[in-house]
Amino acid sequence: MKRVIINADDFGRHAAINEAVELGVMHGCLRSATVMAGGGAFEGAIDIARRHSELGLGIHFTLVDDKPVLPPSEVPSLVTPDGRFYDNHLLFVKHYLRGGVRLEEVRAELGAQLRKVERTGVPLSHADSHQHMHTLPGILRVVLDLCGQGGIKAMRAPRTPLLAGDFGGAGQLIGRLGLGTLARLAAFCAKRHHIAVPDHFGGIVAGEAVSEPFLIKTLQGLSSGTTEIMMHPGTKNAPLQEACRWQHDFEAELAAILSPKVRAVLAQEKIEAVNFRTLYEKTRA
Repeated sequence: MKRVIINADDFGRHAAINEAVELGVMHGCLRSATVMAGGGAFEGAIDIARRHSELGLGIHFTLVDDKPVLPPSEVPSLVTPDGRFYDNHLLFVKHYLRGGVRLEEVRAELGAQLRKVERTGVPLSHADSHQHMHTLPGILRVVLDLCGQGGIKAMRAPRTPLLAGDFGGAGQLIGRLGLGTLARLAAFCAKRHHIAVPDHFGGIVAGEAVSEPFLIKTLQGLSSGTTEIMMHPGTKNAPLQEACRWQHDFEAELAAILSPKVRAVLAQEKIEAVNFRTLYEKTRA
């Protein structure tokens, strides 16, 4: 049997992302999204999750490219002088590898993010993280502990394909190889903690859009089991590119999610669109 989890990241970051998620659930193949607790449109995202029980809501643990939920003074090793997280994963990882990050502050901040989502009363189907920071050793242990405490039974393992999308040179391959290695270790550790992970991972991790042709090709080549496809849909490119400081084609990803051609491929290939709950509900069966 083939199942696909099409997950919208950054839910709650911006109203145009929230709008795309709701459209994707109502009119497309989207059945999963991960919410940023510190996002400016967090409350709107929670309202959408409450309206659509078929949407599996996960938590998008965030340590980069946003602001902390806790006061910056409580997590000084995680923030820059302006009180925000580091701009991207490369800056954070360099800071982390140099010993500049205190894991007790990571635990405090991510714990605060989890509690903020828990207070809404919307059940969480899974966990992942912004720019995959949960795969880093040390931080992975914190996330697994929080999943255990919060009763979160599934987690993303971004075992990214080496050659997805346009070829970006040797640096891109090295980066994907590194992420894939960390993701495989994260999957192994998650399973030891009785936390389910999908069998496969798809999507493009270098910033390219998962377009309709790319999504169709991915679905047509899907392996047996459950595959997560990471996406970042939005309804308005211009404001999202400015707010997220990312020249991404959010609209193309939404168009792919809403595409009748994609729905036809799902039917032809007998692929079931699901959310992360399927992983552990299936395990209990």
